[in-house]
Amino acid sequence: MTVQRICCMGAGYVGGPTMAVIADRCPEVQVTVVDLNEQRIAAWNDADLSRLPVYEPGLDAVVARARGRNLHFSTDVDAAIATADMVFISVNTPTKVKGLGAGQASDLRWVEACARQVAKASSGHTIVVEKSTLPVRTAEAIRTILEAAQDPVENGEEPRTFAVLSNPEFLAEGTAIPDLENPDRVLIGGEDDASIDALARIYGQWVAKEKILRTNLWSSELSKLTANAFLAQRISSINSVAALCESTGADVQEVARAIGTDSRTGPKF
Repeated sequence: MTVQRICCMGAGYVGGPTMAVIADRCPEVQVTVVDLNEQRIAAWNDADLSRLPVYEPGLDAVVARARGRNLHFSTDVDAAIATADMVFISVNTPTKVKGLGAGQASDLRWVEACARQVAKASSGHTIVVEKSTLPVRTAEAIRTILEAAQDPVENGEEPRTFAVLSNPEFLAEGTAIPDLENPDRVLIGGEDDASIDALARIYGQWVAKEKILRTNLWSSELSKLTANAFLAQRISSINSVAALCESTGADVQEVARAIGTDSRTGPKF
């Protein structure tokens, strides 16, 4: 399958920059970023690039090259979904504030709402890509919603079918554009090889083949959460070391530099 049109649901910190880089590196693919927030979309379309709703060094230059050519921002969600070969779900997943799991579990209402809208507005075969940070096996809930919309073929019409992929982001604030343009890895999880290949070909326009990792859906979802946990552990550990430094007279900056030069540890975080 060749992807000619992409729709991204969510024009926030992940969706906007990611789609801008994809559009910049894949000029033959039409990319539309949609959001119900009219002010956010207006800011993405503003002629003054200093008013972009997301600030990342280098983002304005990427948007300037692609916007109006093959990068579009719109509030017409259904129209963008209807013409898309691939739909990215890139909406917020805040922590639940009430009900079962309040204070711990992710609130998936917006992800599920996106899945229902894709199920309603799509046509033909659509690849649905999880981009948001999600609990493991969220893809199962998305797939259940989508499969309920797979109508039987009538009057010779093309059936609506779906494939679900997991493609988590690994961006850091302040370096999002370099992270996207030269990633450590691109992770694609799924069960349909043709759909995985379609997304891999998009990233393959600028990412080395060996950096594009293919896994099953659940491994991809869990890898994102595990990476976050490992990085949080590093921060927690060095904070504990800082307390020891204050007690012993050691300098935490010097200690961090000393252990960071070990290739097994590395200097980041």
